[in-house]
Amino acid sequence: MESAEIRSRWLRFFESGNREGLTHTVVPSASLIADDPNLLLVNAGMVPFKPYFLGEVTPPFKRATSVQKCVRTLDIDEVGKTTRHASFFQMCGNFSFGDYFKEGAIALAWDLLTRPISDGGYGFPEDKLWVTVYLTDDEAADIWHKKIGIPKERIQRRDMADNFWSMGVPGPCGPCSEIYFDRGPAYGKDGGPIADENRYLEIWNLVFMQNERGAGGGKDSYPILGELPAKSIDTGLGLERTAALLQGVENIYEIDTTMQILNKAMELTGVKYGSSEKSDVALRVIADHARTSAMLIGDGVTPGNEGRGYVLRRMMRRTIRNMRLLGTNDPIMSELTVAAIGAMGPQYPELVTDKKRILSVSVSEEESFLQTLKSGTQIFDMASTELKKSKKSVLPGEEVFKLHDTYGFPFDLTLEMAREEGLEVDEAGFTRLMKEQRDRAKADAKAKKSGHTDLSEYKKIADSKGASEFLGYIKTETESQVNGILVDGISVTSAQSGSDVEIVLDRTPFYAEGGGQLADGGRIVLSNGAVIEIEDVQAPVTGLSVHRGRVISGEVGVGVKGLATIDQERRDGISRAHTATHMVHKAFREILGETATQAGSENSPGRFRFDFPSTGAVSEAVLNDVEARVNTLLLDNLEVSAEVMSQDEAKKLGAMALFGEKYGDRVRVVSVGDWARELCGGTHVQRSGQLGVVKLLSESSIGAGVRRVEALVGVDAYRFLAREHILLNSLTSLIKGSRAEELPERISDLLTKFKEIEKELAQVRSAAAMADISKFAAGAKKIGGATLIANRIPDGIAVDDLRKIALELRNRDIDSVVALVSVVDGKPVLVVAASDAARARGVKAGALVKIGSTVLGGGGGGKDDFAQGGGTDISAIDKALQAIELAISGK
Repeated sequence: MESAEIRSRWLRFFESGNREGLTHTVVPSASLIADDPNLLLVNAGMVPFKPYFLGEVTPPFKRATSVQKCVRTLDIDEVGKTTRHASFFQMCGNFSFGDYFKEGAIALAWDLLTRPISDGGYGFPEDKLWVTVYLTDDEAADIWHKKIGIPKERIQRRDMADNFWSMGVPGPCGPCSEIYFDRGPAYGKDGGPIADENRYLEIWNLVFMQNERGAGGGKDSYPILGELPAKSIDTGLGLERTAALLQGVENIYEIDTTMQILNKAMELTGVKYGSSEKSDVALRVIADHARTSAMLIGDGVTPGNEGRGYVLRRMMRRTIRNMRLLGTNDPIMSELTVAAIGAMGPQYPELVTDKKRILSVSVSEEESFLQTLKSGTQIFDMASTELKKSKKSVLPGEEVFKLHDTYGFPFDLTLEMAREEGLEVDEAGFTRLMKEQRDRAKADAKAKKSGHTDLSEYKKIADSKGASEFLGYIKTETESQVNGILVDGISVTSAQSGSDVEIVLDRTPFYAEGGGQLADGGRIVLSNGAVIEIEDVQAPVTGLSVHRGRVISGEVGVGVKGLATIDQERRDGISRAHTATHMVHKAFREILGETATQAGSENSPGRFRFDFPSTGAVSEAVLNDVEARVNTLLLDNLEVSAEVMSQDEAKKLGAMALFGEKYGDRVRVVSVGDWARELCGGTHVQRSGQLGVVKLLSESSIGAGVRRVEALVGVDAYRFLAREHILLNSLTSLIKGSRAEELPERISDLLTKFKEIEKELAQVRSAAAMADISKFAAGAKKIGGATLIANRIPDGIAVDDLRKIALELRNRDIDSVVALVSVVDGKPVLVVAASDAARARGVKAGALVKIGSTVLGGGGGGKDDFAQGGGTDISAIDKALQAIELAISGK
């Protein structure tokens, strides 16, 4: 049974095909980009349902089912080493929120697993299935034995570490029951799952959420506080593991989907899977990571140096590195990505639709990494030389981290190259720095939404007072009541003048930051005269707007009513920027095609930025066309409207949904006339003409395959254009006799003449230096039998002339080494020349240049007889020449 069919059967069964009559709402897989400050990526099937289980949000359904895409990053280094670990997997789940419980969950699972394939089930033989239950869960054990009919000897009890589940934080938890398939004696010993989990393979876990847990670490070191008022069900069946059993293959790497990518890797490398353990590990890494990369890019993740972008970059670079280890030095990401899309496309058609963009990002990152391999190798060589010179044998963790973090150089490659050079690596230091970086990233993401406040403080307010009602689409001020006050992350009943506070209102006109739009600012004036200046608004938990600001005067108290008023000028500027972003987005898609899909934005007062995938720089002509298209439509004064509808209705209208955004069943569609439509929760102008003018300022790269456009709108755009006009008039006055349209040509002519004069001056300097060449040899020293000339010569000597001088000096002595430095364009340039006799004694110009250039804060290289390099630190020239002298003397 193919993976796509396993997925389809699951959803059909729970939607309407089960014998229990328990219909479930089919919930599409959420994006891999987690809507949770504590998670980079969705790593479990229940993550999208977490707010329902925690009681933060009332579920819109009693029963639900999904097949959720998941990426688990903790196991990346283990991927490939065994056949058990994979970074990407799909979790089939069925969920009950206060509806059916143990009996229903167990009956549903047994029905689907054992129902014949011809009747829509998976067809597992009943006598091959074993189950485990929690030690004291007699209820579950009785259901399995008395109602399902499983013999008692195939029902095993396990402790809290194995058969009790929680989300790792105080809240809902409960015992679980796991279903195992017996693969037979060839895979291990008798005795059921408690004896051998390799032979008895877990396929389905049923979690009975019936308890509430307290604080505590580990799997079994927290207290159970009591029973939940409403019991729920959360189950998970691993699709890939099920596919391996139903397809009769040994492991998840040999199922239909993964094998397609593995076959492509074998074809590209000529290496057969199964030929050796070492090559098998590499092929498994390639198959897993190529698929995960395609899925991440498909959900809008782009390669970067932090967060989920770093996860993607690391996986892609591990893929490329392992392909090279197997002997393929040609670009390969395009073909592997096509194979991954072919494998997963039947389950996720959007991959096929978005194929061009996914390929574009993949190829661009590969091109970038191939350059990284080249530059990273040079940096490693310099560090290695320095270590050997200082008689050390351990590459510091800081150096390894710099290679990894700044240059994207793979850690395993650093380890391998270090071993080849006879060096060790400070792995502990590197691991510590990596952990510090990850901890900072998590803390920053969490602090943005919640400051440094425990989220439970916000949840208490929401539970006791209800959610905040946002009225900002239609009102700029509202009569509101203070529902909560927090100072330094702690709920208080009042706050005095001068206090930095977080205020929760029952209703608010303030827009909380989200969807790329910055928050409103403004004031809250209470009935008792107190005034709070609001600087930021966030929504740390769903439905709760938290207003951050300072008490300007008076005393703020919970329950006090007042008037909340936004800063209208700021709101208008932000709204213009947000509408402009929609219009620029649409214009780019018209001109560049559907791959120019927004991958991030920020809308601030009068200014906005817009990120989108592109393999290279966008031409000036395209930018001009986009700007002209948008400004023409401003003159048409199109109506900007917003309407709430179902997701299906929005799709029929052609509304764009953006990567990484989370949408409910009902969505808000913002339309600019009939021209541009997007799913959006932000604020906008009423008509396009209110934007005034849009001016694109710049276009640049912010990462492999991602471009950023920055722009101004409205008054800010006008002011910029006015300044440009004044500057243009000033230049016209300076360059007499020129009209504005002639300025580029006239300035170009002046620059050409300036460069010609500089060239002539350099020739004069070089001629003077050549005429005085004997002077440079005056400080020659005899070191180890060779004549060393190491000097700084006059600034501004062209590199070619510097080379001629060095070679001329070298040729004056049969056994000589020449090292010369000149400052050119504000930077030191170093050349080294070594005679045949010097080279015969082991002196290499290339090695000496690396030593000197490192001291100068740069790099370089070349052949044994001549090499050149340089750096940025002019003050280190004498030290660089001394380092070369010491290297020759062997000290």
